[in-house]
Amino acid sequence: MRDGIKIIMFCGLAAALAFFAGCSAKYQYGDAGDTPMYSTGFGPGELQQIADRMTASLLTFPPIVEVTEQRRPVVVVERVKNKTTQHIDTESITDSIRTRLIRSGKFRFLDKSRDGQTIDEIRRQQELGLTRQDQAAQFGTHEAAEYMLTSSLSEIEQRKAEVWQRRKMVYYKFTMNLMNVRTGILEWADEKEIVKLKDAPRIGP
Repeated sequence: MRDGIKIIMFCGLAAALAFFAGCSAKYQYGDAGDTPMYSTGFGPGELQQIADRMTASLLTFPPIVEVTEQRRPVVVVERVKNKTTQHIDTESITDSIRTRLIRSGKFRFLDKSRDGQTIDEIRRQQELGLTRQDQAAQFGTHEAAEYMLTSSLSEIEQRKAEVWQRRKMVYYKFTMNLMNVRTGILEWADEKEIVKLKDAPRIGP
């Protein structure tokens, strides 16, 4: 009798240990571009897709290839406009695209977000007397941008309820434009579309 109780207790303990071991958290490194889809929201996978597609399109566009063969035009990048209903870190998308273009060696960039810091540093060099004046930065010496890169992200959401399941579809469209600041001419434009679907069992009315 006692042996039977001991066996039952041992089996119960083993089952409990196996259960908790299965529930323990597991961690691993992954590639942002291969991130599994856990929701219909905008995530790292979509960011990588957009950055890769847009930079490849711009860098291989024949007129841009011709312009950048002999020189590196100066570009200013505007932050991506978020036209979706989600809270999306559009600065990350902007940074990813700009970084890829910089690393291509085809462009030079102005960073408007640092204008305030740049002004403060020029004033510090000129006014505090700590910097050799023949080396101090001067106002009015920065190069002007030749091109402006603008972009926007929009979404359309649709829901459909069927007999046995509910379907949710979210359509994302990312649009990017390169405009010649000096002439006002739109030199290049492209867009990337992404559709994410979610099917779930229908429970209740």
